Amino acid sequence: MTPKHLLLLAFGLAAAVDLGSLAAGFDAGHTVAKPLLMPLLAGYAALSGAPRLLIAALLFGWGGDVLLLSDAEPAFLAGMGSFAAGHVCYLLLFRARGSHHAFLFAGYGVALTTTVASLWPDLPADLRIPVTGYSLLLTAMAYRAGSRFGLLAGLGGALFMLSDTLIATGVAEWPQPPRPDLWIMLTYIAAQFLLAIGTLRALEARPYPAATYGEVRSTTP
Repeated sequence: MTPKHLLLLAFGLAAAVDLGSLAAGFDAGHTVAKPLLMPLLAGYAALSGAPRLLIAALLFGWGGDVLLLSDAEPAFLAGMGSFAAGHVCYLLLFRARGSHHAFLFAGYGVALTTTVASLWPDLPADLRIPVTGYSLLLTAMAYRAGSRFGLLAGLGGALFMLSDTLIATGVAEWPQPPRPDLWIMLTYIAAQFLLAIGTLRALEARPYPAATYGEVRSTTP
């Protein structure tokens, strides 16, 4: 088994421990496993010849994961900022590939408008603008992933939106399903995995021109 496949296996094991811990209400297991997820996935991506922007997006996700282990509002805002930086990396990565899809664009526009309008009255006043700005950035990333990097990346972007919407409904104190953290992490882990795998497969099938993207790609082994 190659090093990159060992890292992918370790990522799967960390995901299983994290989700199992959340299902069982074992907070210590979640605290240990969650910070391991994105570094392991980023390591796999790096050894697979991923663009540096993809690796950066995953590592910004790791920063958000660690910060959101705290329930304090400053940590929440800092974590949201770290995830926002990751979405910027994804947007830069997706910017020059594929084409515009009017139906998908309209669908994401309706989803964004409906979600923000519904949540706005119930969000704390000091979080309304940050959450709205973050939601706009996240929606743009999800749209570009689906329109420019294919089905797997598109599903990843959609699941990222779902995961963060679940977080936002918790902040707005809407009724939650049993074990809400389990569903948040399940959709988030799947989102980042699909974004990474979808990007790698899309680039393998049709790589970027070296003159344009050579500076953001690491060497393929």
